[in-house]
Amino acid sequence: MQNIETNPSYKYYIYGLMAKIFGGVSVCLIYALYYGFGDTVNYYNDCVVLLNLGEKSIMNIFGFVIGPDTSLFYELDSETGSMQYWSDPHARAVVKLTFPLCFVAFKSFIGMTILLATISYWSIWRLYQVLIAEFPNLIFEFAVALLFIPSVFFWGSGLLKDTITFSAVCLFSSSYFIVLTQKRSYIKNITFIILSSALLIWIKPYIFFALLPGSLLWFGGIQIEKVQNNLIKSLSTPFLIVFSLVSGYFMLDIMSGFLGDYSLENVLDKAVVTQMDLKSDHYQGSAYDIGDFDPTIQGILSKMPAAINAALFRPYIWETYNVTMMLSGIENFILLVFTIYLLIKLRVYNLFRLMFRHRILFFTVYFSLFFSFSVGLTTSNFGSLVRYKIPAIPFYVISLVIISSTYRQLKDENVTDLQVDLNKSSL
Repeated sequence: MQNIETNPSYKYYIYGLMAKIFGGVSVCLIYALYYGFGDTVNYYNDCVVLLNLGEKSIMNIFGFVIGPDTSLFYELDSETGSMQYWSDPHARAVVKLTFPLCFVAFKSFIGMTILLATISYWSIWRLYQVLIAEFPNLIFEFAVALLFIPSVFFWGSGLLKDTITFSAVCLFSSSYFIVLTQKRSYIKNITFIILSSALLIWIKPYIFFALLPGSLLWFGGIQIEKVQNNLIKSLSTPFLIVFSLVSGYFMLDIMSGFLGDYSLENVLDKAVVTQMDLKSDHYQGSAYDIGDFDPTIQGILSKMPAAINAALFRPYIWETYNVTMMLSGIENFILLVFTIYLLIKLRVYNLFRLMFRHRILFFTVYFSLFFSFSVGLTTSNFGSLVRYKIPAIPFYVISLVIISSTYRQLKDENVTDLQVDLNKSSL
């Protein structure tokens, strides 16, 4: 109550937390009781198996966390159970991070899900507070974007990679924002940036690399603002955009050996294979097709509009085949209508002009569109797409909200200036 009096946004704190816990528990129950299998069930199973290994010897846990210690494989038996993600380093990272929650929750699936949802909520709320400090008139709009989008609090709250990675994206963004614009608490926020980056690289490296170009644009945009010469400022912006794209490409190329399956070459090949695979009968209507393309830079760029459209606005309502997909279809339809409304109202020229009013839009727009493009290109069916795209959706909505609000403010200022001129003329 005291926080609400000093900060009205806190009226959404409990509702946001309850939505996140509801989403996490719902994922837990659906996969455990209805499907009986799935990633979240496997993560829980592996956490329990690791604790069972720990009951034999605490050193088994240290060996798994520090390892992998291949000798532990021979410790598995009928009493401990078997691990599903022993050979997958990115999935194994989730087990390493979440098994302490399983221990605290006394091996309760729902208990550890609630704990993970609650802990991951902190960084989302932190980003929300950072944003409303900059845009105090958008308290409700940002609450919707970060806390109450159904697909985000549903898929971003369970015992899944997506819960951890979305939380890490929010922690990275809020800390980077504070360092760039508020210029305070450098040590703490740089530590958070390093920690969140490590989590993303550990679990889903491609999300981290999707953050980099927008981060460079944001930093460069702030530096350009300090330039007094308007000609230099206008010429620097296109150069900055090109530099961010080129540097991001070369960084991916240099780190190809480290990224493995997520290297640039492998991603291009995977995108083509994925789109060929979706044409098989296996997916039974859940697949989407953005058309054939070659595994080259030119080939994938030709599919950019279709891939972004798929990630942000599909499945369309008529493409849904169950209740979960129907809810996603309705959400996508609302987002599509809002986007079309802004494009018609502002026109493309004004849309880009308004982006330069707030340099944070360099980051939110670039990250949401680039990430949507990546996911839309390399995902084969709507079931996976709904999960994988959740880091992009809140940032895309935040972008639309800021642009819409800025347009309204400029329009009101112009009307006010015109009214002042009319009053002077009448005098």
